[in-house]
Order: sequence, then structure tokens, then C-alpha cells
Amino acid sequence: MVFAKVHVSLPNHLVLSADAPIGIFDSGVGGLSILHHVRALLPREHLIYFADSGHAPYGDKSEQFVVDRSLLIADFLLAQGVKALVVACNTATVAAIKALRARYPELPVVGVEPGLKPGAAASKSGKVGVLATARTLAGEKFLLLRDQIASATQAQFLLQACVGLVNEIEKGDLQTPAITAMLERYVAPLLEQGADTLVLGCTHYPFVREGIEQVARAHSTAPVTLIDTGEAVARQLARLLDGASLLRQSDTPPAHLEGFTTAGAAALSQAFSSLLQLAPAVRQIEV
Repeated sequence: MVFAKVHVSLPNHLVLSADAPIGIFDSGVGGLSILHHVRALLPREHLIYFADSGHAPYGDKSEQFVVDRSLLIADFLLAQGVKALVVACNTATVAAIKALRARYPELPVVGVEPGLKPGAAASKSGKVGVLATARTLAGEKFLLLRDQIASATQAQFLLQACVGLVNEIEKGDLQTPAITAMLERYVAPLLEQGADTLVLGCTHYPFVREGIEQVARAHSTAPVTLIDTGEAVARQLARLLDGASLLRQSDTPPAHLEGFTTAGAAALSQAFSSLLQLAPAVRQIEV
């Protein structure tokens, strides 16, 4: 079912309720890796997931485009009554989280960013590979974080833009020859340069973790640590909600999950099913 283009108007002052849902958005299905951790840590919470698949991927778009899309999606989710916002996309976090927090200062907003600090802490060689989109790796926020952590820890961060990988993951089949070839092309050089830790700097990448581990075993005799920050994002969300007295206290009614997408509803439904074994109601809209 396709709705007409959504126009929303919001009150000047947000009234947030503990029983309201949490909004989670990404350029596509990658943010489902974050939703998985949020559901595990906060099982009582109602959730709305928004996949902007009609405008994906964000990694090859301009920063202003990503900011504009993020603000439009946030407006839509606030019109659905959300009490908090999770920007479940590294690229959108780098580009837009400052603008989101400026527009909605009363709203708890949690972003994701590559786990450079835990990556540096985990590395024994001092060389940390970072797999991310080109837009994330070029972002001012990311580069400042990299420089700060490198200075503090003496870790060397080896940056690898994984061009095209998000597109392939969005198609739903995670073991195609195309994905296998991309993982070999992007991961192997990092290991050959001595990286013993790999940061998964895009929320899509945990879904191809098994393929990354296969490449690591083929190219490194030593163990390779993979860093996924999804659990840390969920913990930060819980802290913010608790601090604002917005944690849902009751299981009645049971926690509800629904999805929205700017592309085909069937594709998002399939992603929920194949990646998380869930079957929420999904609606296609235009925002």
C-alpha cells in the first residue's frame, strides 16, 4: 500500500510520554542490527523502524542531502508520537545528528559511530581497520574522532571505504558471489597491513559478519577482533530514557513493532523475516 506524500506539522513544544514508541531510522535495512540490540535490552518498548530505502544508499550522497532526509524522517517519526530517536546509520549520524539535536533539543537522540575507541583498546598490533562508507570516512565528525583517539592511544587507523557493499546487502541475499568478492577486496588489504581488529563502521555490516570472519581466517594466522557498537547504542538509549523518566514500566499492552519504508514494503518485510525472524506490519510511504 502506498500513501500520498506525507506532510507533517509539529507542536512548538514536544510532550514526551513513557508509553510512546522509540523511532529508529536508517537509509535501509542496516539499522535492523541496532533494532535487534534495542529489543533485547528494552523488551517493553514500542518501536517504529523507518527504512529510507527509496533514497539509499546515503554513503554516496552529499552531506546536505543526508541532513535534509534525516530532518524529514525525524519530523515524520515525531508526528507518530515517538519519545526518542535512534539514528541507526553511521553516515546519517556523521552528517546530521548535530542538526537533529538543534531542531529537537528536548528529544533524546542517539546516534551511532564507528567503534574507534573500543577498536584501539582491543588491538594488540596497534593497527585497526575501519570498514565504512565513503561519506562516513570523509565526515568531519569522524575524522576529528579518529585524530583524538589516535593521539590518545597511538593506534593507527586504516580506513577502507566499502563502495557498493550496502547496495548488495540491501538486496537481501547475504552470501552472493558479489558480496564475497567485495569482502575479499576490502578486508584482505587491511589484514595484510597488520590490522588485528576490524571496526564495522556501518550498521549494515554486522549482517555480513560471517563473510568478514571467513576472509579474516584466510588472511591472518592470528585472531582478528570485530567491533560492532550496536549493544553500546542500546545501552546509551536506555541511559537517556532512564534519566528522563521515559522508560516504559509495563508489559501491558505488549511491546509493538511497526515498520515504514520509502521503497517496497515487501522488501522490508522480507528483511525483518530473514534477518531478525520478525513479522511486523510494514507500510510504504513517501516522505
